[in-house]
Amino acid sequence: MTELVAVDFTAPDAEEKFVQSLRATGFGVLKNHPIAESSVSSIYENWSGFFNGTDKDNFLFDPEKYDGFFPRALAETAKGNTVRDIKEYFHFYPWGRCPEALKAELDDYYASTIDFASTLLAWVERQTPKDVANGFHEPLSNMINGSTQSLLRVLHYPPIENDEEPDAIRAGAHEDINLLTLLPAANEPGLQVKSKDGSWLDVPCDFGNLIINIGDMLQEASGGYFPSTTHRVINPEGHDSRRARISLPLFLHPRPDVVLSERHTAGSYLQERLAELRSSDKK
Repeated sequence: MTELVAVDFTAPDAEEKFVQSLRATGFGVLKNHPIAESSVSSIYENWSGFFNGTDKDNFLFDPEKYDGFFPRALAETAKGNTVRDIKEYFHFYPWGRCPEALKAELDDYYASTIDFASTLLAWVERQTPKDVANGFHEPLSNMINGSTQSLLRVLHYPPIENDEEPDAIRAGAHEDINLLTLLPAANEPGLQVKSKDGSWLDVPCDFGNLIINIGDMLQEASGGYFPSTTHRVINPEGHDSRRARISLPLFLHPRPDVVLSERHTAGSYLQERLAELRSSDKK
């Protein structure tokens, strides 16, 4: 079983160790990175107020643009599952809708995290064997230049009640669609990744860690060299079940015209996967 260990971003061998972790588990965890803890804490606090208030109903999601608030009754059903996740969330894009009092803070976080993501993509590319990297149709860090598709999702997992559907958990086992996902450690544990032997590993969720995982688009672009790994968020037990959980994943998406492989552009891949999710929701 491979253990997930946080890599010190400031260490001289950070790039190599980080990409080794991605390759082995689909996940990498960084500490001492430049994403400000104070910014994450403030977003968690302010959006906790949003999810516990009534204004959220004024921002119901746009079914065409996919921005705005998704209530729990419309939460995702993970591919292959029949029960909706126990969560609600808000989709933020700089061009999309957002409560005015919360927008500037998310704009700043989005911009700084996208900028940092370019560094991580460059790390991945430099640590990729030449025969695999030759298959990239353009540098990985270039793929996000000019993209308006990268999605910042503010996730709220409410306290667990006694009326949940059987087998319902906060986030069913799934893979992400995008290139990389950047996730500051949530205010509660529960994130797990499926290892190659089929067991579940707890992802280190010490506050201040930054958790990065591979999405399907990077797997596609690398011909499977970088694995998009199954992960989930399990329900807390005992007293902790009464605690809400907020998390802030940034799903890094290329421009739609980016060629991932002979089979797909980023745009065609995204539309195919979204169609699968919509089909799953109708079952």
